[in-house]
Amino acid sequence: MRVILDTNILISALIRRKSVPGRVLQAWVDGRYDLLTHERQLGELRVVTRRPELHGLIRRAQAGRMVNQLRLHAAVIVRIPRTRRSDDPADDFLLAMCETGLADYLVTGDKAGLLNLKSHGPTAIITARSFLDLIVE
Repeated sequence: MRVILDTNILISALIRRKSVPGRVLQAWVDGRYDLLTHERQLGELRVVTRRPELHGLIRRAQAGRMVNQLRLHAAVIVRIPRTRRSDDPADDFLLAMCETGLADYLVTGDKAGLLNLKSHGPTAIITARSFLDLIVE
């Protein structure tokens, strides 16, 4: 199963390892699914984890380890097409990753945007809770 985790899921997993997003990320570490990423997402992760409002919640070394782990062990998509479908243009790269990576699922917490789409081509767009329920069964 090929899966993309939105950056908001990765950030939530860093903040609380025992949360639903943390358990979803741990399932990848345990080999329950194949994770897809892209350099743009890794860059976004580095930038977001350095925001002042997250300093007390995420240690810089912890975020760096996650970026390195993703780069080494996730499938890194090299090229993505231009895609314009999301209400938030900053999310379009995730949809492009779905296309190129032939993702089965895009897991996100973006209730106002990506989740409203429900799917992008054959990729289902679902919450972390729905995905966790799916892989636990």
